Amino acid sequence: MTDTTHRAAAGGIGPFERWLSLWVALAIGAGVLLGNLVPGVFAALSALEVARVNLAVAVLIWAMVYPMMVGVDFTALGRIGERPKGLVITLAVNWLVKPFTMALLGGLFFHVVFADAIPFADAQQYLAGLILLGAAPCTAMVFVWSQLTRGDATYTLVQVSVNDVIMVFAFAPIVALLLGVTDIAVPWDTLVLSVALYIVIPLLAGIATRARLARRGGELAVEAFRDRLKPLTIAGLLLTVVLLFGFQGQVILETPLVIGMIAVPLLLQTYGIFAVAYAAAWAWRVPFPIAAPCALIGTSNFFELAVAVAIGLFGLGSGAALATVVGVLVEVPVMLSLVAVANRTRHWFPG
Repeated sequence: MTDTTHRAAAGGIGPFERWLSLWVALAIGAGVLLGNLVPGVFAALSALEVARVNLAVAVLIWAMVYPMMVGVDFTALGRIGERPKGLVITLAVNWLVKPFTMALLGGLFFHVVFADAIPFADAQQYLAGLILLGAAPCTAMVFVWSQLTRGDATYTLVQVSVNDVIMVFAFAPIVALLLGVTDIAVPWDTLVLSVALYIVIPLLAGIATRARLARRGGELAVEAFRDRLKPLTIAGLLLTVVLLFGFQGQVILETPLVIGMIAVPLLLQTYGIFAVAYAAAWAWRVPFPIAAPCALIGTSNFFELAVAVAIGLFGLGSGAALATVVGVLVEVPVMLSLVAVANRTRHWFPG
């Protein structure tokens, strides 16, 4: 058995990835430390934004998404309709469950559990931030999580694309319903730019690369190329963690208790939504390469959109904006733990 085959059989986990939790913990520590030691550098990097999309983070995410896009097989798109279960679970969890459980959990913790520790006005702001996160399913990082579980690249692309189409029509009404705010200004520039950066551009690059590799060596050449790029994907992920935690390094040290309280319902929501989607996929006998991304898509968040709307509705220094930022900080390490769970339980699923 070759090394590539062995890693595929083991769920795509190489020696470096086996210790990924340790590297992420070190990256978090490095980000917080550097964010406090050299805040000017991170302030300059944070200012590199277009339509509220940070270009430094965008480049790193693009580098992570590109190898996944190389695996997209357009000849298989016509067969997606033969396997609708994963798409049905993704859409049901994202739009019929996730926003409402986030609102319930946020209300429970900020108005009941933490009611004595947080002023009512601040609690309302934090709740609003959580609702914005819950109503914005992921567009970019889910390709990374899918790749780390060796998910079906073509099916993942379809799931994310359908989600994005629905988000155009459903995001504002759901947020308006749950927040009781009727004037929701969706930042279309952020939405369009994110889709272009994280889906369209890497997809076109992936199509061109795949075609060239397929002409030279067929599917084996494509897989070998993706395996060679995997260390770069992990390096991009770790640098992204450093940047995200570096951007908020001072806030983390100044308000650790508030951040901890915001993180509690987010953690429960994330693990709970994953459990619901993963259990549904298991009960419905969805093949693992579809089941894993299906559960991870519903769990991850489109944080650029959530942060942008929070700032537009409530202001840059608002509690709502802070809550969406905490969502960013919580997401990466938590999603990596769920990737590990999925890889360890792949034998539960067919395929």
